Amino acid sequence: MDIFGKHGENANLEESIGLSGIGNQFWNLSPAELIEDTIINGHGMLTDTGAIAIETGEFTGRSPKDRFIVCDEKTEDAVWWGDINIKFDAKKFDALYDKMKYYLNDKDFYVRDSYACADEDHRLNLRIVTELPWSNHFAHNMFLRPTDNELKDFNPEWHVVCAPGFMADPEIDGTRQHNFAVINFSKKMIIIGGTGYTGEIKKGIFSVLNFLLPHEKDVLSMHCSANVGKEGDTAVFFGLSGTGKTTLSSDPDRKLIGDDEHGWADNTVFNFEGGCYAKTIDLSREKEPQIFDAIKYGAILENIGFKESSSAPDYSYVTITQNTRVSYPIDHIDNIMVPSIGGAPKNIFFLTCDAFGVLPPISRLTSEQAMYHFMSGYTAKVAGTEMGITEPQTTFSACFGAAFLPLHPAKYAELLGEKLNGTDIKVWLVNTGWSGGAYGVGNRMKLSYTRSMITAAMNGELDNVEFQTQSIFDLSIPTSCPNIPSDILNPKDTWDDKAAFDKTANNLAEQFVKNFEVYEAQTSEAILSAAPKVMA
Repeated sequence: MDIFGKHGENANLEESIGLSGIGNQFWNLSPAELIEDTIINGHGMLTDTGAIAIETGEFTGRSPKDRFIVCDEKTEDAVWWGDINIKFDAKKFDALYDKMKYYLNDKDFYVRDSYACADEDHRLNLRIVTELPWSNHFAHNMFLRPTDNELKDFNPEWHVVCAPGFMADPEIDGTRQHNFAVINFSKKMIIIGGTGYTGEIKKGIFSVLNFLLPHEKDVLSMHCSANVGKEGDTAVFFGLSGTGKTTLSSDPDRKLIGDDEHGWADNTVFNFEGGCYAKTIDLSREKEPQIFDAIKYGAILENIGFKESSSAPDYSYVTITQNTRVSYPIDHIDNIMVPSIGGAPKNIFFLTCDAFGVLPPISRLTSEQAMYHFMSGYTAKVAGTEMGITEPQTTFSACFGAAFLPLHPAKYAELLGEKLNGTDIKVWLVNTGWSGGAYGVGNRMKLSYTRSMITAAMNGELDNVEFQTQSIFDLSIPTSCPNIPSDILNPKDTWDDKAAFDKTANNLAEQFVKNFEVYEAQTSEAILSAAPKVMA
């Protein structure tokens, strides 16, 4: 065995996962070395931005039906089993991993020491083993990077082994098809095979933290972005795709903590990651200047196209996938918190794109409503966002990240309630969707208006204005807001047909209630009491 790029004696620790003595192991290579290997191997090319472009192969996104958790004494009674968390046999895991080790026996592979969680009290040391250099480069970008001194005595708590070229045999291995991502909490391992999509690595560790932090430390794990103002006030932004989470948390007057995954301990909000993984479809400097300018040497572009006869990225190219992505270290952005930690939040924003046009552009939630809407995780998809969608469709994703929650959503919601209890933290529901009617009739809320309302909330300018209560959803709506026309604040006022508004709002309320039925048995009465009141 040859070991290149090794730091200290940590190579011997691979014995703990059975990889000692096999293959050519390249340890903690720099991005420049990984980029060089990627190009030499014919797996990528440099673009005119300096970023390297790669293609992830058969899979250009996560495969939720092929993500499993080993069911054993540690997880059997703790995990919320079902379509999201699919059981995997412990003996099958061992047999599958033995086959992966045999596959790697004569391969070159790459080993990276990283960690998750910027708060030292919750740091999780990781060792990432990858078949491909650009997968290792992705791990460098996305996780937090130890110093050279820290690498000398680095002791990993969790291991990730990722071999896209290794295919499972479903009939023998217990998988659904040839690709898989399996989390084993007892052995503190994630094994990934048959897929080159890098997001499986990132979201695998996110799922681990979503189990460990709430279950063992009472730290709320969050699928959100977060930033800090000049006065040190932290704001947190939750929202599903298309709601404006990245856009609205990118503020030149506030420092970014992170754009996707965070923990909320007693007195801190901290980034899990050391980088950003952003969508690039139709990207432009005008739309997303921070992301656009972060695409430079060291960044990885995934599944993009190129302008004709050039190495210039074409961000409108969707032939491979609409899920084109870029990963880059967070220091590719200028206005960031170092380290990636803020205080407990002063304001929390739940962003929703309500295509039915019945939710207010901004409303203040009680603690009970905050828990309810957190568990609901509502937005709506409109025609053209996905194939087959011809009219607005409701979408619910518990805690704005259901695909990554090993525990019952009520656990996260109740932990949120505990964090809010006895504080003056304000929680806001912000509709970045339609006003004056549903999609096709009304108009999308102006981004400038949404920014002004969020700024007013963060600056305390809504603390002393009068509020009125909206029926059905029982939401508290400000009657005035700086730089905003007062007649748009109550959504019913923007509809010409008031009866149509009531009917549409009632229909949406019914869908909220129906979505919540699966949670009722394990959800407290306090949360259930905040459900919208459906009219007969």
